[in-house]
Amino acid sequence: MDKKSLRVIATAFGKGRTHDFRLFKESKTRIHPEIRSMTDTGFQGIANLHANAALPKKNAKKNPLTKQDKADNREISRQRARVENVIASIKRFKIVADKYRNRRKRFALRFNLIAGIYNHEIINAQPRL
Repeated sequence: MDKKSLRVIATAFGKGRTHDFRLFKESKTRIHPEIRSMTDTGFQGIANLHANAALPKKNAKKNPLTKQDKADNREISRQRARVENVIASIKRFKIVADKYRNRRKRFALRFNLIAGIYNHEIINAQPRL
C-alpha cells in the first residue's frame, strides 16, 4: 500500500493458509532500498531482506522496553493504523474476510478487481485542485 495515496499497489497470493511473511519471501517481491517498509511484528527477519524496514520492538521478560522503544513502537503503530484501515475497507467486500468457496484459480483476479475498485474510490474521493 502506498502511504501517501492509500492505494493498494501490490498483491501476492498463495494456496491455502500461508503466513504473510512466507508469502512475501516466496513471491520474490523486492522493495526499492530507499523505500521505508512499515510492518507488524509478524515480519520478524525482514531486516535481512530489506535494510530500510521499521517494525516494532518486542517486549521481553528480561529486557523490558525503554521509553524510547515505546515511543518508537507508538509511532510505527500510528502509521500502520492507516494500513489497517485500508485492509478493513477491502474486507467489506467479504472476499478476504470470509472463507473463499469459488474456484481458486480466479481468486487473484477477483481480489485485484476489488483492489482496483478500492483504488478508484480513493482517487474519486480526493479533492481536485
